[in-house]
Amino acid sequence: MDRGALLARLRNAIWLPAVAAGLLLCGGCARGEASGTQELRVWAFGAEGEALAPLAQEFERQNPGIRVRVQQIPWTAAHEKLLTAYVGGALPDVAQLGNTWIPEFAALGALQALDSLVAHDSAAIPLADYFPGVLATNVVDDTLFGVPWYVDTRVMFYRTDLLRAAGVTSPPTTWAAWRDALVRVRARQEPGSYPALLPLNEWAQPVIFGLQAGAPLLADHGTLAAFRDPRFRRGFEFYIQLFKDRLAPPLAATQIASVFQEFGAGRTAAYITGPWNVGEFRKRLPASVEWNTAPLPGPDSGGVSLAGGSSIVIMRKSGQRRAAWKLLAFLADPARQAAFFVKTGDLPARRSAWDDPALAGDRYLAAFRTQLGRVVPSPAVPEIELIVSRVAQAAERAARGQQTIDDALAGLDADVDQILEKRRWMLAQRGAAR
Repeated sequence: MDRGALLARLRNAIWLPAVAAGLLLCGGCARGEASGTQELRVWAFGAEGEALAPLAQEFERQNPGIRVRVQQIPWTAAHEKLLTAYVGGALPDVAQLGNTWIPEFAALGALQALDSLVAHDSAAIPLADYFPGVLATNVVDDTLFGVPWYVDTRVMFYRTDLLRAAGVTSPPTTWAAWRDALVRVRARQEPGSYPALLPLNEWAQPVIFGLQAGAPLLADHGTLAAFRDPRFRRGFEFYIQLFKDRLAPPLAATQIASVFQEFGAGRTAAYITGPWNVGEFRKRLPASVEWNTAPLPGPDSGGVSLAGGSSIVIMRKSGQRRAAWKLLAFLADPARQAAFFVKTGDLPARRSAWDDPALAGDRYLAAFRTQLGRVVPSPAVPEIELIVSRVAQAAERAARGQQTIDDALAGLDADVDQILEKRRWMLAQRGAAR
């Protein structure tokens, strides 16, 4: 099937009501279960796919009647492969999903609801041990569709020595204190330097500032844009003002030769990024450079950040639900999640896993543990990745002085309303049919 036909079919399929799920655990059992040996097909992406293979072997040793076949897929191909498999009826039994993809595949009716499974076996996956904001990314219309596997969020990476030299002895916790710290650092920098680095092609930063101000991003059950909401405007204006005041350069990441060189040379002192850069900073920065991480500041106190990461889901049409649930419980074990962190650098989704010395003793990770206690999900709509890309585009135009803030937000609302047009129509049709 060519890409155009595939996308056309998906656009129609995504809005069809999910058909009723079969009986949990035993419903839809495959012939393999009757023969005594079950084969569990699992898709995982990127480095996690490679790291999952030895875990699958350990799982098989503990469960002799189950064979796990792991397919590793590059992240760049993962989303389209999942969609193609959905259309062709060839989805695996279990898959890793980026948590912003869960609303999309839940809308397609591709995912098994997990509420009854969790209620039946709450000791295996105690939901209270998960960071609430991350767990919320797995819930669509009050239904749990995934179990967080690993998590990420964004915090502040900063030069402790440069802030200390500017008279800032502890990480700022409010927007005003952070801005003041940046002004102090800039006063000591060489010409052409900027105290903060906020690449304009990254959508997370303007979205985070809006969320910190309490903005919902979308209104009317995710059917209308809400970017002219005064709360989003407050966060957006604070973000844009950092560029207008020359506290951050109006550049995309592709226009910056090396974040690590800029940071190491003191040409920037603050950078909002995620756990994937902890290892890179350790490797690339000279030992003489003093740096650390801190939770994000907020309007009046410590601010929220985005709930990110990947989850493990069971596909609704899997004939191996009992075996799939066992695998989810196996991967959710706190000690196993801590060991997975040592191997991959992926942060555990279970809070109790953070008591492991490998995590508890790492000073660069302390900010992440704190920040994960105050993260929020993006709106649970299938179009969210397209929507946030439009936020970045509007922010870039405003930061470069190509549009006023009011014009940028008005255009953003119009753009996102158009993206959500079919969602509004389908929800109206669904309501009329009731």
